[in-house]
Amino acid sequence: MSLKHSYSLLAPIYDKIVASASIAARRKSLSKLGNITNQTILLAGIGTGLDIPLLDTSARYIGTDITPNMLKRAQLRANAAAELNIELQLGDAMQMEFPDQQFDHVVLHLILAVVPHPEKVLAEAIRLVKPGGKILIYDKFLRPNQTAFLRRLFSPITGKLFSRIDVEFESVLRQCNHVELLEDEPSLLGGWFRHILLRKL
Repeated sequence: MSLKHSYSLLAPIYDKIVASASIAARRKSLSKLGNITNQTILLAGIGTGLDIPLLDTSARYIGTDITPNMLKRAQLRANAAAELNIELQLGDAMQMEFPDQQFDHVVLHLILAVVPHPEKVLAEAIRLVKPGGKILIYDKFLRPNQTAFLRRLFSPITGKLFSRIDVEFESVLRQCNHVELLEDEPSLLGGWFRHILLRKL
């Protein structure tokens, strides 16, 4: 079963599983954008649009997702946010069809650990963001050399159904260039979820 198919099935219940647990963390992550008046921001892997009600209306947004059923739900949220300038597009976060340096900032919430190749998503984010722009990451990552036996054991299964649970962010970052780590803070589940802030050099 492909992730696209899995998330098509998960779309009706995704919000019930994820929304209440992640809203505070999403708000904290988005606050790191700072003043974004008249800027353009990419939300790659926007899912059902749980970030949409939290977005600052002073900026312009483009949200992408590979799953049409998720985007339909995101569009409902976008429609309800009448003052928000946001456009939703179908697209693969590992290979996006935007020109280089198209965005002032990129938001990657709960997407790096979902895709089969997180390094490709991060490389795309770096390509698309302008020099000096931020990349906001909120996701679940193992620490380097963390044992986490059960997570590593079951990750091949969970990775096909909804998300990998064995991704080491440091390994992903080593495969990407022209970016610096500004912040790395623990979040939910004893720090398994983390807030990470990068800046393009």
